[in-house]
Amino acid sequence: MGSWRGHGGAVAAAVCWLWLAAAAGVEAIGANWGTQASHPLPPDTVVQMLKDNGFDKVKLFDAEDGTMNALKKGGLEVMVGIPNDMLATMATSMKAANNWVDQNVSSYLNDGVKIRYVAVGNEPFLETYNGSFLQTTFPAIRNIQSALVKAGLGNQVKVTCPLNADVYQSSTSKPSDGDFRTDIHDLMLNIVKYLSDTGGAFTVNIYPFISLYADPNFPVDYAFFEGASSPIVDGSATYTNMFDANYDTLIWALKKNGYGNLPVIVGEIGWPTDGDMNANAQMAQRFNQGFLTHIATGRGTPMRPGPVDVYLFSLIDEDEKSIQPGNFERHWGIFTYDGLPKYQLNLGQSRGLVKAKNVKYLEKKWCVLKPSIGQTDPRLSDSVSYACSLADCTSLGYRTSCGGLDIRSNISYAFNSFYQKNDQDDVACGFSNLATITGQDPSTGTCRFGIMIEVDSAFSWKLQHVRSNYFLMLLLVLLQLCLSFS
Repeated sequence: MGSWRGHGGAVAAAVCWLWLAAAAGVEAIGANWGTQASHPLPPDTVVQMLKDNGFDKVKLFDAEDGTMNALKKGGLEVMVGIPNDMLATMATSMKAANNWVDQNVSSYLNDGVKIRYVAVGNEPFLETYNGSFLQTTFPAIRNIQSALVKAGLGNQVKVTCPLNADVYQSSTSKPSDGDFRTDIHDLMLNIVKYLSDTGGAFTVNIYPFISLYADPNFPVDYAFFEGASSPIVDGSATYTNMFDANYDTLIWALKKNGYGNLPVIVGEIGWPTDGDMNANAQMAQRFNQGFLTHIATGRGTPMRPGPVDVYLFSLIDEDEKSIQPGNFERHWGIFTYDGLPKYQLNLGQSRGLVKAKNVKYLEKKWCVLKPSIGQTDPRLSDSVSYACSLADCTSLGYRTSCGGLDIRSNISYAFNSFYQKNDQDDVACGFSNLATITGQDPSTGTCRFGIMIEVDSAFSWKLQHVRSNYFLMLLLVLLQLCLSFS
């Protein structure tokens, strides 16, 4: 892991980072806190972890009670989110917008939550959404802003809309040729003008990893911050990394449309650690540390000098995120599902990452393939498919953390994932009598066979959707057993 080998390198890097940050007056670093997990850490634990690691602000994707209550008196600046599936309601009903602001902004502000922004939607103009939110996003933004004004919060809380970097583009590789996507150009100008008029900010999510994932010919060094072998020269500016070029493509798009001074927030940026050949702890550490050191200078980009306002993506892994974009989607966290640092990262503190405190685990036992079962047993294929469809097998595959497992261990990994997700219920380690419970940890090398954490009773409502399907899963398992004996 480069400069993090040895205590001397870590101390030197920390001192350098702190000096740069202090000298430049760098913006506070934020984190995205997603909760699409089957067994989320208790919110109080997460808030403490944010504070222990020096984060000053947090970005949420909704306004769940457990999360918001934990942020009371926490001192963290909060960007609270409205999911895309609520945009139509917010766009068509001023009453709904007023109620949402009353319940999710005003009430929590009064209780000490430092809400600074409301994020209306999340990447609603992604091309993969096929225009589903084109008609509702801007009206929802207007109505939420009006509701904030009505609540007397118009100056204290601002609206924004986190957008993917695909809303702008360059006809060449040069940032100066940047403009908003032609199919949404007028809509983007309406939103940008409104954000400017109301004192809001443009929030953009920038992912060099996705460019590398989508294009095998993408120059790898350009995704990082050590200098590119083929930099992009754009007039007097030279770009040696994709972040600066992408960010400035946005700045050029804003500038040429008359909004060159609109504040910009980097809502998401990061690198996953599993689920793809380019997703691992070494590359994630290289990217995230490189990015943090890059912005710590306070120099900004050629087109937007100064501190960069940013939220790292993401704080913790989420095992229930959709994997439609790729298996890596469940592995963006700088911490594992149970709050363990995946790699060393200096966030401007004099120490490395601090793990979550007082995490409680289930028993040290795992579900594995029985030694007596041959790997050609015809029942195995359906059993593994069943386990992976209801649990998380995204660490299995070519050049992933568990890519080196043999066939038997692959099967055991799938069985154990299902078993742990179902709270180590004995029935969840049945699989037509193919599996057995063991107290010997089957983890090998980089592949961790996890043990599930206990879920705090105050936050157990997060599992309601799992519990509601649990009896169905049991019936399916029993049916599978019956068929095997028929």
